[in-house]
Formats: sequence, structure tokens, C-alpha cells
Amino acid sequence: MSTTVTPLTIQDAELLITEAGRAAEATGVTVSITVLDAGGHLLAFRRDDRAVLISGETSTRKAYTALQLNTPTADLVDAVQPGGLFHTLPTALDRPLLFIAGGVPVRRDGRLVGAIGVGGGAPGQDHDFATAAVQALV
Repeated sequence: MSTTVTPLTIQDAELLITEAGRAAEATGVTVSITVLDAGGHLLAFRRDDRAVLISGETSTRKAYTALQLNTPTADLVDAVQPGGLFHTLPTALDRPLLFIAGGVPVRRDGRLVGAIGVGGGAPGQDHDFATAAVQALV
């Protein structure tokens, strides 16, 4: 017997962006936010013109990394250091992976349905903003 899990919707993606943006703004940080569906397709994106220009690409790569490896990017930082589990992981995927905190998978009923990436703040802040958004979705 298989169970169907509702995919991430545009409305879900908009909620994630709103909540991550709200968390960032509460601390005075300007960020860009990307939400991908389970297939790695862009569902929603917000780039604030006050954010560092590269933050948009950073948020997308963080979301992509969290999605591909099905784990928060904050948990992967040590794994890519010399001697780490993913030190030799090839990056010949659709886009290079980014092992900086701020990418968080989005799950429903334990299944991966997408990912959010936040870029523009300090890595720990970006992780907190993304995590707050995912918690608001549940």
C-alpha cells in the first residue's frame, strides 16, 4: 500500500519565503530566498535589492544542495573538509553544491518534497531563517 504525499505548492513556497523573510527582517538582516520542489525546479524566489548581489545564487545553491543530499547544509560543512565523508564528492551535477549553512530540506510525512535556501546573512543566521520557515510550514 502506497501513501501519497502532497507535493510542495506555490502557496507553500510563498509561505516559506514570507516566514524566512520575516525571521531575517526581525534581526535586521537582508536576504535572498529560494524554494525548490522535489524535482529541483524553482517554485519561488525573493531577492532583496539591498542584499549582496551573489546572495541570490547562494540561496539557490544552498537549496539545491539540501535537496540533493536530503539534509541541512549546516550538517554538511565538516563532511567536505579534507578527510570528511564528502571531501571527494564530485560537483558535476546540474549546478555546483554549496556546503554553507542556510539550505534546509522540506519534508511532509517524512518524505522530501522540496528545499529552501537562504543567503545574505551569516551562515548560522541563514540556517536559522530557513529552519524557522520550515517549522512554520508544518
